[in-house]
Amino acid sequence: MATKEVVKKEPDEESLFTGTYSFTTVTSKINDIVLGPTSKGWVFGFLASFMVLQALLMALTWLLYEGIGTWGVNVPVGWGFDIINFVWWIGIGHAGTLISAILLLFHQKWRTSINRFAEAMTLFAVACAGIYPLAHMGRPWFFYWLLPYPSTMQLWPQFRSPLIWDVFAVSTYLTVSLLFWYTGLIPDLSSMRDRAKNRWVRMIYGVLSLGWRGAATHWHRYETIYLLLAGLSTPLVLSVHTIVSFDFAVGNVPGWHATIFPPYFVAGAVFSGFAMVVTLAVPVRVIYGLKDFITDKHLDNMARVMLATGLMVFYGYGVEAFMAYYSGSPDEQGLFLKNRAFGPYGVFYWLLILCNGIIPQLLWFKFFRTNIPSLFAISIVINIGMWLERFVILMSLQRIPWQSSTWGQYSPTIWDITTYVGTFGLFFTLLFLFMRLVPMISAFEMKHMMPESHTHAPGTHAGDKH
Repeated sequence: MATKEVVKKEPDEESLFTGTYSFTTVTSKINDIVLGPTSKGWVFGFLASFMVLQALLMALTWLLYEGIGTWGVNVPVGWGFDIINFVWWIGIGHAGTLISAILLLFHQKWRTSINRFAEAMTLFAVACAGIYPLAHMGRPWFFYWLLPYPSTMQLWPQFRSPLIWDVFAVSTYLTVSLLFWYTGLIPDLSSMRDRAKNRWVRMIYGVLSLGWRGAATHWHRYETIYLLLAGLSTPLVLSVHTIVSFDFAVGNVPGWHATIFPPYFVAGAVFSGFAMVVTLAVPVRVIYGLKDFITDKHLDNMARVMLATGLMVFYGYGVEAFMAYYSGSPDEQGLFLKNRAFGPYGVFYWLLILCNGIIPQLLWFKFFRTNIPSLFAISIVINIGMWLERFVILMSLQRIPWQSSTWGQYSPTIWDITTYVGTFGLFFTLLFLFMRLVPMISAFEMKHMMPESHTHAPGTHAGDKH
């Protein structure tokens, strides 16, 4: 009597990959989004994003022509929307590296369906963030002065300045994230090369796939490099936003000079980054019919991470309030009470407490983690709250310097707002191009989730005909 072969499944494996697929149909489902005809919805979304991008180009052109005075920064507020949005965009990019690198090292299978576009989101968010410090330089064509280039006059950057640390941290983060993202794409690019019908498309994907043929040596080298890059990326998750927080923490200013800032900023970055991944994943899985690959279990897991990091951020708010009281410093206490909680920007402070502290507590309940519209709304609220957090940290402390004669307020100009809105145009323009040109989900990693993959040696993908 014939016995039925039992294929052992990992816990929760079925909920991470639903539907009936073979190796070939998984590849077709993912790659046909790129190789198939362009949809009208994509064209409309791309054109809308590209039009918003023109606002950014217009704002930057006027900035170069007229100068930094077009922004609302002045005495005493020297950092305005530019640094707020720089820190916010850098935070948005943190979830991509966390999902890709740290969850890979911990063998978390649920990263598979979302790591590719989370990594892309990281690159696009860092590109948006990089615009602000360059524009704020006043003379961005001299940006290389921030680098230790061979200077004949032996003029070197001020390495004791945390703004110089930002240059090295963000550029390193961008470089490693780009290499990590591209390395993960290589097997899927070769699949695109083999399936493309247009000769020029085959040539382009052939060059980008670096001669990949799926040999055992290729897989061995790929897995080695991918693991090494994951190891390099992991400390960057902690270091980049820690160094960004040093912009404030190393300053001898009440409210900024605090050791809580590095962990507080890192937790906030992961918090907002996962919220943005949810914000993007929910419409993508509906529009492209990817509910079998990006399942409710993935969204539930991301909601749990948002809840955990949100509690860390909320704890940071409590520490700030407690230390202002416990320090016994009139400057700290006055800053928190008269300038942050109940001052001119008090409404923004309580809004961020609502967005980042109160509303995320709904994620304790399974209904809100599994109800897609509710989770989508909470993710948007969190991103709004994280922007408000950066606004409150910067504005409430700069408006009252040590001399009362220089006290003032900050009001963004139309060019501040236009530049910020324009960066969304850049972000979504790059995102639409990414979804149209490369697979947004790693097809070969999805095949590892299938029961059939457990009957073959890792990396061989037997039965996969591209």
